[in-house]
Amino acid sequence: MIFTDYYRFDKLPNQKSKLRIDCTSSTGSYPPLEMLRNKTRELFIYIGDNTHTKAGEQRKADLALSKGTHISSIYNPDLELPYWYGDMKGTADAFIFVHRDAKFIEGKIQPGAIVEVFIARGQRNNREALYNAVCEGEYDDEMQGLRERVTKSVTATDEGLD
Repeated sequence: MIFTDYYRFDKLPNQKSKLRIDCTSSTGSYPPLEMLRNKTRELFIYIGDNTHTKAGEQRKADLALSKGTHISSIYNPDLELPYWYGDMKGTADAFIFVHRDAKFIEGKIQPGAIVEVFIARGQRNNREALYNAVCEGEYDDEMQGLRERVTKSVTATDEGLD
């Protein structure tokens, strides 16, 4: 198995924050993300323009995940496909993102957006190859298996969110 962990983030309605996405389900098994949970066990992060990476010899990322500090750069090689890739800062782990309705309008991610994060531990150097394999459907069964192993997240869905 290449993918070891899974986190689903949704842009919930009635949020004040333009870029916040909340974890609505996960395997709860990836320590670098689990340690970002707050005292009430909520996990949320921000997705938006990449202001962290400076363009140089390497390609500048299209988007970034953050929560106080930079978590991951996000690369979008094909605007027609619902996949992105990145890696967890400070680890050897690759991220593959599957997104639905993740539209940014006037600097705000739109309600209803879904961003799934599939983690491949130790595969940072293979993230582009993993991206290509996912685009070709090579890991569909494995990814579906992780979706089925989720536990519900403790996430507020009522008014009063940040």
